[in-house]
Amino acid sequence: MMDSFEFNKIAGAVLSVLLFVMGLGIFSSAIFHAQQPKTPGYDLPSAEVAATAAPAAVAIVPVAQILASADPAKGAGATKAACGACHNFEQGSGSKAGPTLYGIVNRPIASAAGFAYSSSLQEKAKTDKEWSFEALNAFILNPKGYASNTKMAYGGEKNDGRRGDILAYLRSLASSPAPLPAK
Repeated sequence: MMDSFEFNKIAGAVLSVLLFVMGLGIFSSAIFHAQQPKTPGYDLPSAEVAATAAPAAVAIVPVAQILASADPAKGAGATKAACGACHNFEQGSGSKAGPTLYGIVNRPIASAAGFAYSSSLQEKAKTDKEWSFEALNAFILNPKGYASNTKMAYGGEKNDGRRGDILAYLRSLASSPAPLPAK
């Protein structure tokens, strides 16, 4: 059993530690004093400034121009690295997380059997009808810009040369490749 003297020693020790910590806080505040900003927080730009600072729309280079110097072998490497996790490239291989890309050029949009396309890509199929070189170019450049609710998480290929290589490779994925667009 604890006597009153024991209790007083424990209570004194606890109070001494609390007093020390409080004194240390006051002492450190005196040494390290932070100046209060004139306006609290970060001053955000107004809506007018944000609207004028918006980037200009990216001009799409004509498909015939980027296909003129395209290399399907380079496109194969770029496509398999960027798209291989979600897409198949062989005939009859079926869909993975994304539809098969074999025979994609001039195939109707949102038409791969057994694949559930997003509503925005199904709507796009009503206007664009098929995956022409121009439609593929726009989609590979900016998938979310082409079909806003697309399920595809790919951010797009901004480099015209690599995009041309990818298009040339996709063209080669067919028993009879589609003719190149006229210049």
